[in-house]
Amino acid sequence: MTPVSTIEGKAYPFGRKNVDTDVIIPAHWLKTITREGLGKGAFETVKAEPGNVFDDPEFAGAPVLIAGDNFGCGSSREHAAWALDDMGIKAVIAPSFSDIFSGNAFKNGLLTVVLPQAAIDRLMTVAGEGDPIHIDLEAQTVTTRFQDRYEFAIDPFRKSCLLNGTDEIGLTLASGDAIGNYEARTAGSRPWLTPEMVA
Repeated sequence: MTPVSTIEGKAYPFGRKNVDTDVIIPAHWLKTITREGLGKGAFETVKAEPGNVFDDPEFAGAPVLIAGDNFGCGSSREHAAWALDDMGIKAVIAPSFSDIFSGNAFKNGLLTVVLPQAAIDRLMTVAGEGDPIHIDLEAQTVTTRFQDRYEFAIDPFRKSCLLNGTDEIGLTLASGDAIGNYEARTAGSRPWLTPEMVA
């Protein structure tokens, strides 16, 4: 997982509430087992609407998405986080997130920032004018060049993992010596559990 420290750039001023994972990535895109190319299917139904923000060249490649309340509700598909990442989105700012989506986002290095609706409204205005938004994970702040400054909370464990680029596999590998020692002790005290004895 790529470490996340600061994210800066234009933001998609999306703002819709109750956007479920089927809107983020429709079900017919779930037949793949790879993460690559899912960005093309992201927000497919929204992109069918004339004048939608995702087809506006001004926001192409924006690393931030500003969304409405309850973003990522619906099914638990991890493909939703994969699709956003494939679009180049590194952070989503919203008043609230579905717990499952928030967990999937974290596990895939996508930062979810919870801010009150008043802050979202202001950031929607800033983003809509094409001005950049700056997110500092270490300081836990979202700022703009207009002196807007919003602090956000984040679980310390998640913050540490994101800052260090450590996913679940990385956490397991970091305990490799302890795991190896346990396996050696188990092989000595309970040999019937070792793979050689099972085979």
